[in-house]
Amino acid sequence: MRICFILILFFEFAFQDTKAQAVRKVDVCIYGGTSAGVIAAYSAKKMGKSVLLIEPGSHLGGLTSGGLGYTDIGNKYVISGLALDFYRRLGRHYGNFEQWIFEPSVAEKTFQSYIQSAKVSVLYQHQLKDVKKEKNYIREITVESSVNPGNSSDWVIRAKMFIDCSYEGDLMARSGISYTVGREENALYGETNNGVQLRERHQFPDGIDPYKITGDSLSGLLWGITNARLARPGSGDEKVQAYNFRICLTNNPSNRIAISRPIDYDSSRYELLLRYINKVQAKDLRPFLKFDLMPNAKTDINNNGPFSTDMIGMNYDYPEASYAARKKITAAHENYSKGLLYFIGHDNRMPQQLRELMLQWGYPKDEYSDNGHWSPQMYVRESRRIVGDYVMTQANCESKTVVEDGIGLAAYTMDSHNCERIVIVKNGTTMVKNEGNVEIGGFSPFPISYRAIIPKEAECRNLLVPVCLSASHIAYGSIRMEPVFMVLAQSAAVAASIAIDKKLALQEVSAIDIQKILKENPLLDGSKPDILVDDADKDRVKTTGTWKKMKKGSYGPSMLVSDSKTNEFASARFMPAIKKAGSYHVYTYVPKMQKMADNITVIIYDGEKKRFKKIRPSEIKVKGQTSGEWVYLGDFNLNPSGKPYVEISNKESKGVVVADAVLLKKKN
Repeated sequence: MRICFILILFFEFAFQDTKAQAVRKVDVCIYGGTSAGVIAAYSAKKMGKSVLLIEPGSHLGGLTSGGLGYTDIGNKYVISGLALDFYRRLGRHYGNFEQWIFEPSVAEKTFQSYIQSAKVSVLYQHQLKDVKKEKNYIREITVESSVNPGNSSDWVIRAKMFIDCSYEGDLMARSGISYTVGREENALYGETNNGVQLRERHQFPDGIDPYKITGDSLSGLLWGITNARLARPGSGDEKVQAYNFRICLTNNPSNRIAISRPIDYDSSRYELLLRYINKVQAKDLRPFLKFDLMPNAKTDINNNGPFSTDMIGMNYDYPEASYAARKKITAAHENYSKGLLYFIGHDNRMPQQLRELMLQWGYPKDEYSDNGHWSPQMYVRESRRIVGDYVMTQANCESKTVVEDGIGLAAYTMDSHNCERIVIVKNGTTMVKNEGNVEIGGFSPFPISYRAIIPKEAECRNLLVPVCLSASHIAYGSIRMEPVFMVLAQSAAVAASIAIDKKLALQEVSAIDIQKILKENPLLDGSKPDILVDDADKDRVKTTGTWKKMKKGSYGPSMLVSDSKTNEFASARFMPAIKKAGSYHVYTYVPKMQKMADNITVIIYDGEKKRFKKIRPSEIKVKGQTSGEWVYLGDFNLNPSGKPYVEISNKESKGVVVADAVLLKKKN
């Protein structure tokens, strides 16, 4: 009903003056209704611009509403502005401050709330057909029906600025922008984790035979194994890391639909799974399915182990494929995934206890009801990437190179899934191995250059690309997380608005101007930004006693840790820069660590009197891919003239005490 309403709103408005021409003129046109696309459209509208969002499918939110409910965070410090607001809106739905694990339908309704509140026009089920450029500017694009291409009226969209928020980078590619697909040679950017990589994670143990008949090379290779030779480590190629679906199932009998046999089911595709589980003697499903539990008895199942939901090596053509070919590739991935689930639960060669565990799960009746209760969004982990004036690389991830024109942060592990399944000979034994998986982390949040989301000026002056941005394959592996896409999309919309207002090319927009708006008006609605004090802010944190600086598991770049094995008193005083007296919700971030104290003493000084609070770390429940949680300390009327503070100490504590960050949120 909501989709129909927005479509009607769009058509009524569009046809007022241009019914005969089927032309729409707007300030900003966004292509791709992904999570980034929604945030970009909402941001541009809040910046006072006329906006059109074009989505080739029928849903908004991309992968965030398409099954990835177990958010890839990396470090909550990097998630800001409207991206953070999204997770707080989810939190309100579930009765929490923030929510990082959620149901697909709840995510989509949340995205719809942005569209409806800002009255953004959305054109669903339309895909890019043509792009017209003039003097390095995109002047117009033509879109056609994605349901009935060639047999319905096209739309011409003319805009001052365009933002490509698709996972594939179709608008960027059709605009003649330089881009790349695949993995660069390590030597190109002085990297060590790019290119061909044969590593141990998500890897077959030694000794698993690759042939249909064990030991008989003449019988042919099992399904999914290529006869390609292992290339030189670190060498580049056009292979693309594996795609899959993030699978939402439920074990609630009243909401469960049994997993049925797919039409093109072929059990031979899963022979390698049998050999793997027999080798490792799997006791449950987790060695080959990553089960993450969502609210209301649902899952976000991701790839895990050497043979899982990733359809390795079957997506190489996808980035450059036609729409029709992409649909076939997507359907093949869907059928593979459904077949895998059916195989685990029904093939008699599977151990009985594993079959019984699988049969507890089924498709949820209340998710994706218009798509057979299956996600319409395949996980396109990586497709095209622009090559701009600045390319983000491994050096940026590791902070060996730090840009000054940052318009967003990233912090996730440099992450690549496997790219191919090959045969190698090791110690005289022929065996199957996966190649391409890389997981290198442990670094601090790092800034993403504004230049990485815009093309070279000679190529286009009015296009932003916050999803298929300018980054090497391995650096993209750290940046390519849904919350970061949302942050970059908001920055892109702000940049587009500045360019329109000042009549500038995007390359002439100052990153300082973008940063200023994002800092002073992060929600683009005039509301006061949160006041955050991190332990790394030396001017706002005063310590006594002995504290160790630690990075792993911290909020932001570091945290202060006191191990009270000695009797030395240690305190960390966080002094927020409050400009106006008022009532604030006050929080402190508490990472979970080993051997934490039974309680942590906190003093909240409001400028006139002190309040005392005890935090019990054992009562803090950390959910999702995060190191800790914000702990609510209470609501306080804070008077800046009294120099209020929050002080964390090891007083009356036995064990590890952590002082990481303090957050003040103005009460409405």
